[in-house]
Amino acid sequence: MRTTRIVQKILANYEGETPGVKANLARILMEGKLGGTGKLIILPVDQGFEHGPARSFAPNAAGYDPHYHYQLAIDAGLSAYAAPLGPLEAGADTFAGQIPTILKVNSANSLMSGTSGKDQAITASVDDALRLGCAAIGFTIYPGSDCGLAMFEEIAEMRKEAAAKGVATVIWSYPRGEGVTKEGETAIDVGAYAAHIAALLGAHIIKIKLSTDHIMQPEAQKVYDKEKIDISTLAKRVEHCVQASFAGRRIIVFSGGAAKGADAVYDDARAILAGGGNGSIIGRNSFQRSREDALAMLGKLIDIYKGKA
Repeated sequence: MRTTRIVQKILANYEGETPGVKANLARILMEGKLGGTGKLIILPVDQGFEHGPARSFAPNAAGYDPHYHYQLAIDAGLSAYAAPLGPLEAGADTFAGQIPTILKVNSANSLMSGTSGKDQAITASVDDALRLGCAAIGFTIYPGSDCGLAMFEEIAEMRKEAAAKGVATVIWSYPRGEGVTKEGETAIDVGAYAAHIAALLGAHIIKIKLSTDHIMQPEAQKVYDKEKIDISTLAKRVEHCVQASFAGRRIIVFSGGAAKGADAVYDDARAILAGGGNGSIIGRNSFQRSREDALAMLGKLIDIYKGKA
């Protein structure tokens, strides 16, 4: 596999990293129809843990089968497929080597009480990722949760082990918990902060939500006003989050969120492209559609990231 100059430039930002990690980042960056462009679309399917099987897969019953998601990611020409241990094991032999995979090593569930701390259980290991041939591990942190500091410590240790064994790290950085209001979960100041925390923890790929123009922190509001930081459009907010990710030295992708109309998905991608983001990690908006509709939508997203639509 030969890497493009664009990919080589991205990899050069990861100074001091092990050759194995860079090789696995290159696998993801060179895969699929966006291979070599510096743009990514990743299929994440951890919603069964987070929301339960019916809420996740009943809208498109084919999604109950883990093989469906492997095949969808391959046929759509995506950059990688991310999932917890069970789904990856269920297709690891059949689809070995056909698409880079990301092992989601921690998860939560919606059966816990509303008074429990916002946290996730570690459900897999770096050695599981090696055994399954994964390019990366994926780990969720909750900035704003009273459990957040423990989560930071957990991923710091796992990231150290993963890097030593040549496996890259993707951090899902989702503000939520006692220190964050509901509106604040997608506030621009909080979103940029979440991206920066993931970068500080050593994430090779950062995953955050798209932000609104709301500012949650009063002290942050003063700085945004004084420095006249432009957050008026989604593209500008993406640009600000890219800036928070070490001035674009770290790969940053944005989640698709809850299922919505295709036009809204396309508008999000155009804003991500305009703001300098690296792409989308899009789950429910792809696997909850029929295979035909999902492939059509993902195909158009690829064209958008190529600047063709």
